[in-house]
Amino acid sequence: MRRLRSLPALALAFVALAGCPKQEPAASAPAAAPAPAASAPAAAPALRYPEARRGDVVDDYFGTKVPDPYRWLEDPDSPETRAWIEAENRLTRSFLDAIPERAAIRDRLTALYDHERYGLPFRAGDRFFYQHNDGLQDQSVLLVADGPDAEPRVLIDPNTFSEDGTVALAGTSPSWDGRYLAYGTSDGGSDWHTWKVRDVETGEDLADEIRWTKWGRPAWTHDGAGFFYTRYPAPDNPLEQVNEHHRIYWHALGTAQDDDVLVLDVPEHPTWGFDIAVSDDGRWLVINQGEGTENMNRLWAWRIDEGAAAPGRAPLSGEMVRVVDDYRAAFWVVGNEGDRFWAFSNDGAPKGKVVALDFSRPEAGPVDVIPEGEDAVEQVTMVGGRIFVRTLHDAASRVRVYEKDGALVGEIPLPGLGSAWGFGGRPDDEETWFAYGDFTTPTTIYRADVRDLSVELYRRPKLDFDPDAYVTEQVFYTSKDGTRIPMFIVHKKGVKPDGNRPVLLYGYGGFNISITPWFKVRNLVWLEMGGVYASANIRGGGEYGEAWHEAGTRKNKQNVFDDFIAAGEYLVDSGWTNSDRLAIHGASNGGLLIGACLVQRPDLWGAALPSVGVLDMLRYHRFTIGWAWASDYGRSDKPDMFPYLLKYSPYHNVREGTAYPPTLITTGDHDDRVVPAHSFKFAAALQHAQAGPDPILIRIETRAGHGAGKSTSMQIDEYADQWAFLLRELGMGLPEGFGGAGR
Repeated sequence: MRRLRSLPALALAFVALAGCPKQEPAASAPAAAPAPAASAPAAAPALRYPEARRGDVVDDYFGTKVPDPYRWLEDPDSPETRAWIEAENRLTRSFLDAIPERAAIRDRLTALYDHERYGLPFRAGDRFFYQHNDGLQDQSVLLVADGPDAEPRVLIDPNTFSEDGTVALAGTSPSWDGRYLAYGTSDGGSDWHTWKVRDVETGEDLADEIRWTKWGRPAWTHDGAGFFYTRYPAPDNPLEQVNEHHRIYWHALGTAQDDDVLVLDVPEHPTWGFDIAVSDDGRWLVINQGEGTENMNRLWAWRIDEGAAAPGRAPLSGEMVRVVDDYRAAFWVVGNEGDRFWAFSNDGAPKGKVVALDFSRPEAGPVDVIPEGEDAVEQVTMVGGRIFVRTLHDAASRVRVYEKDGALVGEIPLPGLGSAWGFGGRPDDEETWFAYGDFTTPTTIYRADVRDLSVELYRRPKLDFDPDAYVTEQVFYTSKDGTRIPMFIVHKKGVKPDGNRPVLLYGYGGFNISITPWFKVRNLVWLEMGGVYASANIRGGGEYGEAWHEAGTRKNKQNVFDDFIAAGEYLVDSGWTNSDRLAIHGASNGGLLIGACLVQRPDLWGAALPSVGVLDMLRYHRFTIGWAWASDYGRSDKPDMFPYLLKYSPYHNVREGTAYPPTLITTGDHDDRVVPAHSFKFAAALQHAQAGPDPILIRIETRAGHGAGKSTSMQIDEYADQWAFLLRELGMGLPEGFGGAGR
């Protein structure tokens, strides 16, 4: 079904900025040269922060009065807000552009980004599709070929969509025979996608256009007559309006969207959402009905009758079958044979399992096929009649293969302690594709034989970087309540803790999203700068299953911050660094993490980089898709949750007269997922409260959203700014020969 076991569609709203893929055992190498001597930051220029009017807005929450002096910053397009944005960007640019090492850092980022990158191939009919970037292209190009080893041709080049490279390819869905390709575009990083249809043979677009979609992708019927899709009503204010009333439609190829057939709408439940797929045999429309980001769903299905389509009528017959009709667990279908379906489920199995369901006899209920094991299930796919199960063992990937009856066949060999993903395909496929990466190994594409499980290299990027010069360690530390937490530490070989290393600590901690060893060019540059990189697998994620996730949600959310603070204390106590040279970074839900830890322990950090963060916990649910995050956060309009949210909400816990560490906040002024008001209000509050000499800056991208689809050049500029900021504020110096070949 081309369907992975994953979070509900709305939960994917956070995945883009979470992070997930390490290295083959390295040969011995000479000890690293001593780190450059730390230098004290140059005297900070006198900072005069832009005027930010403190309003008199006060909200009453169950008798508790809560001031919100920067409410006016919630309107990103008002003249007052635009003037503030422009003034803040001028201040930030004057500060960052004055750092002399920034140019060298940007040059090195550019050089390392300049390498070929490949996406996973996927098949439709006899055609193979995959994405490719020659290095510095702002957007990756979609290629098509007559076979995985045949010469490809360009099918879609998103770099032609806009002059500034900010319109991105946001998703693809080929017809089953590969004749057509539906493709989505995103303008300026928006979560709103517009879908068009391209004739794969001619490369020409049809007249079809679908608007106001988020999260999902079209599901074609096997005859190619059209597709099912999900959408919201057209909003009056696309940037901020709450997203409700998700619906399923049928679109007949060659018709206008206004003529599309409404298949399913549940107006009495405006926050219900749908994720859809057509079964591999083409006989079923499978519907996952969820609410918010909670990892559970109802499972419904409808018989497809390809001969039943007519103007004003979708190709469906009979009544919708309610296979699982309660919210007790997750049931994510991965494949079928006739009316027998296999699915991932966490029903009575917090770490996940695989079950079978009979769609013709839903009353029979699910039957366990692959029971819950010691490791958390991260992904399930079904290819060539076999079931591929990817689990996490202490936050690193393992992949086992089973027969349809649950008998273990074997394990896919992986190169090291890292992250693997992919393993998609169809029932008749004899091969499947997967990607592997880790902190110092770039994302590499492999081909696996479904029958004998042999693996061969397909595409490996070449970088001017020596992975054998670095090492990844996994350590375990104890959080405040005694919980054992894993953490990866990456550094140059031969580097030992000396109490003074510049360390960048990363975290996320939410939405059942596991933070596994990912390859990121920006982190290579940080390592080359002489830094140590640490990634903490704190609660709230999915590294150890649903119980690990639940331990970091709602009234347990403080556990997430305690885990991260304990990671910082471990790095100091174990001799890696000290509080003056310990920086922290996180994005989206991770931006909340950084904001909360910043205001709770300003003494522990040498610098902070909160990106596109959820920082006003009392009002997050009032904008776009924010309401969907209540399963993790709870809501301030509920009397039992309000005190918890108020206690840790970063914006509301900024205290005047406090010396906060150097902070560089980043956001996009038209982020329609985590609206920029979070970052705007937090920055204004910190600047007003700052009692110390350290800078509080905000960098506001004016042609970007939450992060997905951000152009290569924009990413390079942003990371150059962040690393230059850390270099200055942590008192670092660039190593001799920085940026040289093979460093």
